[in-house]
Amino acid sequence: MKNDRKMTFLLITIPILALFVCFNTIPLIRGVIYSFTNFRGYGSYDWVGLRNYIDLFSDARVGKSYLFTFKLAIVTTIVVNVISLLLALCLNSKIRAKSFFRGAYFLPNVLGSLVVGYIFNYFFTYILPALGSMIGSEALSTSILSRTGTAWIGIMIVCAWQSVAMNTIIYISGLQTVPEDVYEAGGLDGATGLKQFRYLTFPLIIPFFSINMVLCVKNFLMVFDQIVALTQGGPAQSTESISYLIYNNGMSGGQFGFQSANAVVFFIVIVVISVTQMRITSSKEEQL
Repeated sequence: MKNDRKMTFLLITIPILALFVCFNTIPLIRGVIYSFTNFRGYGSYDWVGLRNYIDLFSDARVGKSYLFTFKLAIVTTIVVNVISLLLALCLNSKIRAKSFFRGAYFLPNVLGSLVVGYIFNYFFTYILPALGSMIGSEALSTSILSRTGTAWIGIMIVCAWQSVAMNTIIYISGLQTVPEDVYEAGGLDGATGLKQFRYLTFPLIIPFFSINMVLCVKNFLMVFDQIVALTQGGPAQSTESISYLIYNNGMSGGQFGFQSANAVVFFIVIVVISVTQMRITSSKEEQL
């Protein structure tokens, strides 16, 4: 009987493992190999060693895309977590129709990123400027996506609007794990309002805070769909994220080998950041 169960589990695992290797592991290995060549995406290629990796650190466009991506990821992560935590606190309180509001706030996460991006593109390009002209606001009379200084704000708004939903659900899950006895004991010691949140609630939901921070930073560093739908890297390459640069120049710009090297470096950066975040938050959890 045990052998039959093991065989069943093995038969279930093998197809999944085969798909993972075919569509994830093999392309990853091929990408690493191409990063040491001058492959243009077609035709023959030559080995160039570490030249692609060396050129990455002297390419101004690559450096600019890294700066933009990190700025967007940091700002959006802060905005999303602040809004999500506030919403979670409200939706976890004793209010009417909590289930309805939780479902309503989760709807943005169900919609596709490209669909949401194109809807907001229309809003920023036509509706918002029309409203700005009506009220006589010069700042709003032109699309924020058409200016290099404000285009990233539009992308941040779209990313935050769609990401708040999942983060809120995770925070609500964390808040529901806090025992009522803790609040009752804290109330006897005078811990109410902000003190209750600072000394009781937040320390107990730090594991959920850690999850949200890691997921947010990773997802926003890999921002792609919103860039495609809103700006396509413009204006003047001011909103060109790393993922979009790798895709655009690698697939249609004849830099497949060079952008493969960029992808390898980007992968290492994300892994290092994620591991560092987990270690920092784990150490704080142990201190508490």
